[in-house]
Amino acid sequence: MRSSHKPPIFLGLAIAILCIGLLLSQPTPATEDIIPLKPHPLPTSLAQWEDLTQSGDYFDQIEALKVGYLVWSQLPIKVYIEQPTDDQGLSWFGEIASAVEAWKAYLPLEIVADSNLADIQIFRRRPPLEPGNLRASSAETRYQVFVRRREDGTQMLSHRFIIWLSPTQTGKYISSAARHELGHALGIWGHSPTQTDVMYFAQVREPPPISPRDINTLKRIYSQPTRLGWPVTLSSQNTHFP
Repeated sequence: MRSSHKPPIFLGLAIAILCIGLLLSQPTPATEDIIPLKPHPLPTSLAQWEDLTQSGDYFDQIEALKVGYLVWSQLPIKVYIEQPTDDQGLSWFGEIASAVEAWKAYLPLEIVADSNLADIQIFRRRPPLEPGNLRASSAETRYQVFVRRREDGTQMLSHRFIIWLSPTQTGKYISSAARHELGHALGIWGHSPTQTDVMYFAQVREPPPISPRDINTLKRIYSQPTRLGWPVTLSSQNTHFP
């Protein structure tokens, strides 16, 4: 939908790619018995968060996935921002870094220089077109689920995100799109129906900051069960997550 007060820049719907590395055998129906859904302890910053305005949330708009909620349990969350090659890119980098800083008040985030070490990668590029869709979005977030092998040899179900932000965006819409897409990457896999939330489904003429409703929703998400971040047993290596 589109109304006259919105600029013609829409935030691309976050699209999931479930790529389960190392899980190559026949599907096993008892996934929940192999990697049960369990909640992780709340990060300290979210545990201490209190909404004095009692603004409510939009948790009912968040999609529940087969792997559970997209919760980060290994902290800090490492974020890579594509390095600038010109003055315009340098300004863009600063806007994205400010968006990371805004979310850092609620979850531990760390900007890293090596994309291979990042949990979230952010690129100054047009989002790739989906097959059969000729209309490009200005921003898009996708995730992958895979098995990560730790240094001690144990394995756990993990995920990573990639964010594309179109270089055609300018001014306040750069940081607005970055705040929104980072919200997806931090676990808000859905949209708010309210324009005053950063996770509203479209950009508005005056982009809002992160709202109490955004954080209330994030806190509820991080209280939910997930399979992400829990050990993968030998039997679960033969499991396929569609």
